[in-house]
Amino acid sequence: MERKVKVVVLCGGDSSEREVSLRSGRGVYEVLKSRGWDVDFLEIRDYEGLPQKVAPYDLVFDIIHGGAGEDGTLQLLLDLLGKAYVGSGPLASALAMDKYEAKRVFAAKGIPTPRYVLVERKEMEKALERSQKELPSPWVVKPRGEGSSVALHLAENPRALREAVAAVAEEFGDVLVEEFIPGRELTAGVLEGDEGPWVLPILELRPRGEGRLFDWRAKYTPGECDFICPADLEEEERRAVEEVTRGAFSALGCRDLARVDIRLSSGGIPYVLEVNTLPGMTEMSTLPRMAAAAGISYGELVERLLLRALLRLPNSHRLG
Repeated sequence: MERKVKVVVLCGGDSSEREVSLRSGRGVYEVLKSRGWDVDFLEIRDYEGLPQKVAPYDLVFDIIHGGAGEDGTLQLLLDLLGKAYVGSGPLASALAMDKYEAKRVFAAKGIPTPRYVLVERKEMEKALERSQKELPSPWVVKPRGEGSSVALHLAENPRALREAVAAVAEEFGDVLVEEFIPGRELTAGVLEGDEGPWVLPILELRPRGEGRLFDWRAKYTPGECDFICPADLEEEERRAVEEVTRGAFSALGCRDLARVDIRLSSGGIPYVLEVNTLPGMTEMSTLPRMAAAAGISYGELVERLLLRALLRLPNSHRLG
């Protein structure tokens, strides 16, 4: 069947996850090119002139991680331009990127998530006092609006908590101090299908060394983490993880794909940490690993996502 759609793979951006985005973008581009799509590769450093740059294309495969590429800003622009694109819309993207707002949604929907305190720079002292009073140590410290385990800390004592919060606030603004859930680190990939969200085989992350968190170093340094997929879970645990994964995906209004990060407590309760609406798409990223465990190759995964977005094009622009 002749492919008439003009596609652009959009990657780069100006966030701390730029290099990961570039690697994802190159992988996606090479796959689509090899499969016969009319596709171009567009690397950007900022968003100036972007409407003109994407004007020739019918469909955008956005793989910009973090910042305006993932927080709903770019998605809103593409909607205004009438462009179909891979991934969630503006509202779901904004909610998922804002960990505080996402947690509020999870709480409203009865989805387990670790207890937390929002630390705003103007009220830092009061929030630090609340954190120590309301949450047991150790404390997880993270930016309110970053992804990919950026600036993730585990503070074992009040001094470390204060130092971690101050460092994160200085660079990123508002901070979340979160209850640490002892247990297992899991991530669950979601692909949207005609019958709703489908949870891929669940992956367990086992950071090596002294770290107890799947932080930036464990995620992107070869040999720093073991990836077990499918995770060795009891049937009841697996069902519980799948249930909260689908619940989080639907509660935020996500579409096409997502990755849901979870801590499974020693009591078997899965706590949703966050939802990533544009997870990494290198061949070694966790979503492609989970897809592979389900029998979906990297190329099939990329093309599947493109075809989902293609459904949002007017009929006259689809495959002919």
